[in-house]
Amino acid sequence: MAMTMTGEIQLAAPREVVWAALNDPAVLKICIPGCEELEKTDDGGFRAIARMRVGPVSARFKGRVTLNDLDPPNGYRISGEGEGGVAGFAKGAAVVGLAEENGATVLSYEVEAQIGGKLAQLGQRLINGAAKKLADEFFINFANALPARTDETAA
Repeated sequence: MAMTMTGEIQLAAPREVVWAALNDPAVLKICIPGCEELEKTDDGGFRAIARMRVGPVSARFKGRVTLNDLDPPNGYRISGEGEGGVAGFAKGAAVVGLAEENGATVLSYEVEAQIGGKLAQLGQRLINGAAKKLADEFFINFANALPARTDETAA
């Protein structure tokens, strides 16, 4: 099952601060819903373990994320795949862009993802709703993580 999602969020931080946070495993770990482990790999990507629940299906996903087309501090392409055992798999890519606007940063994203296994059997509406909820939760957490980061860098 394939799905696409686009959106943007305005963040009250300079673009350079947002860029640094998007590349910081400590920040990302606290922002990704269900994230248990996140570590940077030698190739500049990340290795992650996250526990997710979608409807009646709960699974622990292990996966890898790679960053491509890096254009600091304007954005990058992020792609990854995760395996959740009998629950199935997920893989996808997103183009993330950062633009300055009135002293703040507008983060835009375009995501394409595919899922398989038990997850795909849940139905498009449930999957799309869960994906939107996870994306919203990530961006709320990310926006909340930025002010503390801004204060640290100003000190």
